[in-house]
Amino acid sequence: LRFRLAGYPRKHNEGRVEVFYNDEWGTVCDDDFTLANAHVLCRHLGFVAATGWAHSAKYGKGVGRIWLDNVNCVGSEKSIGDCKHRGWGNSDCSHEEDAGVVCKDERIPGFKDSNVIEVRKLLPLTLLAGLLSLPASVTLKDEALLRLWLECGKRAQLGVWVGALGGCAPCPACCLPALAGHTGRASGLLSAHRLFTERQQLNYRLHSVSCTGTEVHLSMCTFEFYRGNTSAACRAGMPAVVSCVPGPLFTAGSAHKKKQRQQQQQQGQPRIRLKGGAKVGEGRVEVLKSNEWGTICDDRWNLLSASVVCRELGFGSAREALTGARMGQGTGPIHLNEVQCLGTEKTLWSCPARNITQEDCKHTEDAAVRCNVPYMGYETLIRLSGGRSRFEGRVEVAVGAGDGEPLRWGLVCGEGWGTLEAMVACRQLGLGFANHGLQETWYWDASNVTEMVLSGVKCAGHEMSLSHCQHHGASLSCRNTGTRFAAGVICSETASDLLLHAPLVQETAYIEDRPLHMLYCAAEENCLSSSARLANWPYGHRRLLRFSSQIHNNGRADFRPKAGRHSWVWHECH
Repeated sequence: LRFRLAGYPRKHNEGRVEVFYNDEWGTVCDDDFTLANAHVLCRHLGFVAATGWAHSAKYGKGVGRIWLDNVNCVGSEKSIGDCKHRGWGNSDCSHEEDAGVVCKDERIPGFKDSNVIEVRKLLPLTLLAGLLSLPASVTLKDEALLRLWLECGKRAQLGVWVGALGGCAPCPACCLPALAGHTGRASGLLSAHRLFTERQQLNYRLHSVSCTGTEVHLSMCTFEFYRGNTSAACRAGMPAVVSCVPGPLFTAGSAHKKKQRQQQQQQGQPRIRLKGGAKVGEGRVEVLKSNEWGTICDDRWNLLSASVVCRELGFGSAREALTGARMGQGTGPIHLNEVQCLGTEKTLWSCPARNITQEDCKHTEDAAVRCNVPYMGYETLIRLSGGRSRFEGRVEVAVGAGDGEPLRWGLVCGEGWGTLEAMVACRQLGLGFANHGLQETWYWDASNVTEMVLSGVKCAGHEMSLSHCQHHGASLSCRNTGTRFAAGVICSETASDLLLHAPLVQETAYIEDRPLHMLYCAAEENCLSSSARLANWPYGHRRLLRFSSQIHNNGRADFRPKAGRHSWVWHECH
C-alpha cells in the first residue's frame, strides 16, 4: 500500500490521507476515526507518531474513490490494511468527510522522504583503486576526478556501480545535475577514463539516458539497463563524459576567480544567501527584497525549488528541502510563500510565488536547504588530536604535497589564533561551528606531532580550508614554538547567533539627566564613562543616553555566557 498527504493549506507533516489501492488514489472516511488510526498512517508515511487527526475534509475534499470507512486500529498494526474496516471501496461517505492526520515532525530513522535524495557514500579510495586496478600512488587530485567520474554510475537505490554510463544515446551535461558546481575539467576526466580503460574492459550498465534537465538526481531521469553481455554493449557509442562549471567557492584558477568577480560586480549585491547551517551548502534560505533580508515560508517547498537555490549559489542540486525552520528561525519579514519552481530557472526570483503578509506564515515555518557539494578532499588535510571527543583537540595540518614531496603532519602556531580561524578549521573538519579558538593546548598533549608548520593564520571566516586563509607560508614566524602554544579548537554542530533588534534601539532612545546618588550601581559596573570618576559624588548629575534593547538568538543552540555559573556572583543592585 502507498500513502500520501494532500490538500491545502497544510505543512509537510499534515494533510488529507490518500491511499493508492487497485491502481487508483482514493481517500479515507472520518467515521469512527481515532488517534490510533492516525498513528498507523503516520508510521506508514515515515513519521514516528501522530499528534492529532482532522475530520470533515479540513484539508479540502479529495477526488476519486473513498477506499476505507469505519477504520478501527489498535495502534500497533504495521499496516492500515491490518485494521478493522468495512472493506475496500465499501463506504457510505462523501468527500466532505475525508479524514486527515497531523504527524509528529520527526522521521523514522532510515525512512526515505520524497523531499530527500539519499545517495550512499562512495567507496574509500583505496578500495576504488583496487577495484579499478589503479596504481597505489593515486593523488587527491586523481581521487576527485575518479569520484566525479564514478558518480555517473551511482544511484540511490543501487549503490555504486564500477562501470561506465552508456553513452550510445545523447546524454547532455544537464542530465547530471547532482554534480553541478564541481571543479573537474573535461581533460582531467578523460585522463581518468583513459587510466581506467588501459587496465580493464568497459562494462556498460545504462543507456538511453534521457533527462529534461530539471531532475535533482540522475536516478530521476529515464534510462534503460543493459542486460546480458555488458562488455559488448554500446558498440556505436562511447562512455558518457561530463565537464562541470565550478561554482564561486570551488574556483581553483585565478582566471576563474577574476571572471567570478566581474560577474558579481555586474550583478551587484547577491539577493539570496544561506544562514544557520553548520556546513558548506546548507542553511536557512534568506532573500533580499527592498534592501531588507527576509525568509521564505515552507508551504509547497520541495526539491525542485531548493535545487534552484543551490545552483544559484554555485552548488549542485538540492539533497534535502527542509521545512519547519530546521535550520533555525530567521527574523524580519517573510518575503515569499508557496514558491513553485519548475527547475529550469536560473534564480529563485524567476519562480512563481506568493507575496505574503505576516499572518500567513511565521518564522517557525522558515524554509531551508541542504545542497550537493563537490568533493574537494579538504577534510583529509586536517585533524584534531588529544581532545575528549572528536569535536575538540589540537589542530594538526598536512603540508608538503607538491613536487613529489610526501605529506607530513604539523601544528599551527597559536599566536593570533581566534574564533574566525577556528570557524574555518571546524568547517574544514566537517564538524560545524566553532565554540572556541584556543591559543594554548598544553592539556591536549597526546600526539607525537611536535613541529610547527603553519603560522600567521588570518581568516575572514568564510574560507573552506585553512590553506585559503592568509598565512606566512614557508617562512614560519612563531615566537613560541613549543607544543603547548599550538592552536586548538572546540567545535559544535549547533551554535547560538545573537542579533540586536536595531530599530527598537532607535525608536526608544532618549536623553536623561540623572543625579549621581542614583548611579552608584552603574558606576560599580563600569557603565558610566571614565570622567564620572572625577565627579563630586554624590552631588551633581550625569547626562545619559537611555534606550530599550532586544536581542534575538537566531541560532540553533542556547546562548550561554563564557563564564560558568560557579563563577557568577550576587550583585545587590539586581
